[in-house]
Amino acid sequence: QVQLVESGGGLVQPGGSLRLSCVASGRVVTINTMAWYRQTPGKQRELVAQITNLGTNYTDSVKGRFTISRDNTKKSGYLQMNSLKPEDTAVYYCNENVYTYAQGSVYYWGQGTQVTVSS
Repeated sequence: QVQLVESGGGLVQPGGSLRLSCVASGRVVTINTMAWYRQTPGKQRELVAQITNLGTNYTDSVKGRFTISRDNTKKSGYLQMNSLKPEDTAVYYCNENVYTYAQGSVYYWGQGTQVTVSS
């Protein structure tokens, strides 16, 4: 069974930075895609950034401020968030398409990490 564990959330002032991490555990053969989503109460989960073998893409509101990356040797993905704004406040989730010999390619979700941007 694959598990994704996120860390790095917290409280930060507007203009500040945070770096989220997502580590996969279990019998991971390869991570095909990795993405970060966020969700606020009463709203649908929103795709923030995604990285695939073809490159990266970002939702317009975070372009130029957030950077997604991954380290396959460490089974880890990251979201560097700079110039944070109050509207970035949300629970952030990582989502990965992971290949294992037992189950093939399956999408997994992390448990979420709270990011609060406030003075």
